[in-house]
Amino acid sequence: MKEKPPSPGREGPPPRPAPPPEGRGRVRIGMVGLGEIGLRHMAKLLRDPLAEIRALCDARPERVEMGMEVAGKAGRRRPEAYTGEDAYIRLCGREDLDLVFTATPWQWHVPVCLEAMKQGKHAVTEVPAATTLEECRLLVETSEETGRHCVMLENCCYDRVEMLALNLVRKGILGRTVHARGGYLHDLRAIKFSPRGEGSWSDDRILGRDGDPYPTHGLGPVAWCLDLGRGNRMERLVSMSSSPLGLKLFARERFGPESPEAGIDFGQGDVVLTMIRTARGETILLIHDTNSPRPYSRNFLVQGTKGILRKYPSPLIHLEGRSPGKEWEDLAPCMDEFDHPLWKGIPALGREETRERMDTLALHRLVRAFALGRPPDLDVYDAASWSAVTELSARSIEGGSIPVEFPDFTRGAWRKPRPLEVDTASVAP
Repeated sequence: MKEKPPSPGREGPPPRPAPPPEGRGRVRIGMVGLGEIGLRHMAKLLRDPLAEIRALCDARPERVEMGMEVAGKAGRRRPEAYTGEDAYIRLCGREDLDLVFTATPWQWHVPVCLEAMKQGKHAVTEVPAATTLEECRLLVETSEETGRHCVMLENCCYDRVEMLALNLVRKGILGRTVHARGGYLHDLRAIKFSPRGEGSWSDDRILGRDGDPYPTHGLGPVAWCLDLGRGNRMERLVSMSSSPLGLKLFARERFGPESPEAGIDFGQGDVVLTMIRTARGETILLIHDTNSPRPYSRNFLVQGTKGILRKYPSPLIHLEGRSPGKEWEDLAPCMDEFDHPLWKGIPALGREETRERMDTLALHRLVRAFALGRPPDLDVYDAASWSAVTELSARSIEGGSIPVEFPDFTRGAWRKPRPLEVDTASVAP
């Protein structure tokens, strides 16, 4: 039995993608959400000469004050302050903003983006862009109706090994792609029981639903390598999950067997596996595991007819006719030859330094797109289709791991190959 979920975007008139941004030589930004991630992005944006942060918004006045201090230390003008849960509506109504950037808890991503677009601003959101198919549909429809861009800032697309893989695919070094995998494997048990930071976001939409709540870190780089939305698309998925044991055990050992934490029944399985098949015939495996004791991994791998590259636990490659025998070999020599232009010439970096540059690249590309009038690397159709995995995986698991079809948010436009802007990138900070 194959379930066919409601299919927003599958029928109707041709899509109307937002035109390239106006390009005023700078981008005037309003920031909504000033937690740890929001302030981190803000600090980087303040170092960019093409970015101007005009307004700050958070439900907590003390977080806005922290943002003011960050701006002051950077020697920038003092932004206007907006506080309260509905303050983002007033911020979006300002006439002197080009873009509204949200780094709020997940449940506010869509409301802020919709309000920004309706009031004539481009919208940028942290991941995931949405958590339901209906939210995905609203983002696409509103972007098309208003002509405003809605971009999900998926920083993992810009990591070094992932961009190397993209370059190898583009140059045909791996041959025709046949399989890829990715995921988010990160021990977040302590964070999920914390009342601060991301722990405060872990409501029923994350822990009470069995599915993959955070697919885009693993899927984004894979989507670029497989031309998803640009001559290819995800057609269907099948998901399954393990028993939800990890958080229960953690709570009993950390807080005691009689504690309220130990009494919580978690709906989300510890390990969620999602298999996806594309229109072009490739397969994708996504893994989500944030409830187990384990080292960090995004499980990135790309396999083609002429070779295979993997990133974790250490970056390795095998290229037919180039690698010795049937052995893996270190990625470093290949990186010297085929590093993506955005990373070319950068010396080897440690994990934290690499993440710092990855985040900087994502923001650098974003700012230049809106300041200089270029199409952004990611569009609303990427945001919707990648985020749709959350509800689709839950539907599959709920139905006994049945196949579930992907909505086509592009209404057939995916069939026409179109360039990925980052493929022509040659200048980086």
